[in-house]
Amino acid sequence: MKTTISQVGKYVGQEVTIGAWLANKRSSGKIAFLQLRDGTGFIQGVVVKQEVDEEVFSSAKAITQESSLYVTGLIREDERSPSGYELTVTNIEVIHDALDYPITPKEHGTEFLMDHRHLWLRSKRQHAIMKVRNEIIRATYQFFNEQGFVKVDPPILTGSSAEGTTNLFHTKYFDEDAYLSQSGQLYMEAAAMALGKVFSFGPTFRAEKSKTRRHLIEFWMIEPEMAFMDHEESLEVQEQYVAFIVQSVLENCQLELKALDRDLSKLEKVQAPFPRISYDDAITFLQEKGHEIKWGEDFGAPDETAIAESFDKPVFITNYPAEIKAFYMKPQPGREEVVLCADLIAPEGYGEIIGGSQRIDDQALLEQRYQEHNLSEESYQWYMDLRKYGSVPHSGFGLGLERTVAWLCGVEHVRETIPFPRLLNRLYP
Repeated sequence: MKTTISQVGKYVGQEVTIGAWLANKRSSGKIAFLQLRDGTGFIQGVVVKQEVDEEVFSSAKAITQESSLYVTGLIREDERSPSGYELTVTNIEVIHDALDYPITPKEHGTEFLMDHRHLWLRSKRQHAIMKVRNEIIRATYQFFNEQGFVKVDPPILTGSSAEGTTNLFHTKYFDEDAYLSQSGQLYMEAAAMALGKVFSFGPTFRAEKSKTRRHLIEFWMIEPEMAFMDHEESLEVQEQYVAFIVQSVLENCQLELKALDRDLSKLEKVQAPFPRISYDDAITFLQEKGHEIKWGEDFGAPDETAIAESFDKPVFITNYPAEIKAFYMKPQPGREEVVLCADLIAPEGYGEIIGGSQRIDDQALLEQRYQEHNLSEESYQWYMDLRKYGSVPHSGFGLGLERTVAWLCGVEHVRETIPFPRLLNRLYP
């Protein structure tokens, strides 16, 4: 019976065959312990010299790291195993002998591991991170589908930008200028006017020369937009969504979180509603803590971390100054210098994971913003049309997948949260 490691619990006491790679091994004179992986999980195979043919035992001792195999054996329950099971090996068929595998169980430097990212992904830690990432994506689709959202795919090549073209990658689109998208938001607003509640999930690009642990050049965003929804209602959707994906990871990634030594008690506290602090109060709080920041300035990583440390859940910072936010954000009624927006700051120093706002729905005000931000009326004419033909109050937000993965996994740097990271100094592999 051929099966996978994730399914061995169905076959306790039975003999099965698993296609696997040898992640590691150790042996004594009479027993060989094979650490096997097949993409679905990890399991230990035990080869006892007295219980198998001499050829099988010799093969077990000679197998090199990352060789591919068909391993046949009896599934047994084992409380000491992280998975709860162990494989008593009866036969080994070597598919391919791997020679001089470069990533050994010893410590390696970051640059070496990044140069071999295509192989580093096979490690138990990276496997766990990718499984958590996958669960967040799966739960995202579940949440928005259950809430009546429609998935819409915005273009990656654009002729305009949601936040200006300063940090965009420029390319030629035949005889026109084009850019790699930094956000699908403007297109999602158009989709919301057609479909009500929509979301996108796709790659975005920022040509920022940043080397911090929170930044990637290419990253993935989940961007919902909602017609007939104000800022307060959007905040409720955001906290429900984040709480949902955290709960899904806790329920479905126990083995992975254990492999990452993640403190589950910190994630278990992440339940809606989330605390909120206004930008005004955040500035006062930081100044009292000795931070050199003035009203009108944006928060840096140390500022966000200091605020987050006062809470054991993600915290919304609301109502930022209009001058440091994007042109499309709706001003707060009665206080035009701030906008109806919020950034969601993750606990434990992981920074902003969501940025969102209520969008301007008034044509005259949007025309004014075009002038203030020197935006081409020709390039953005289609966006203005959304305010001419049945404009409604609408809101939306964007969640950065990689920062969210880093937070839930307890990983220090976002370069480990995407299969093949694009960094300031890295386009290979």
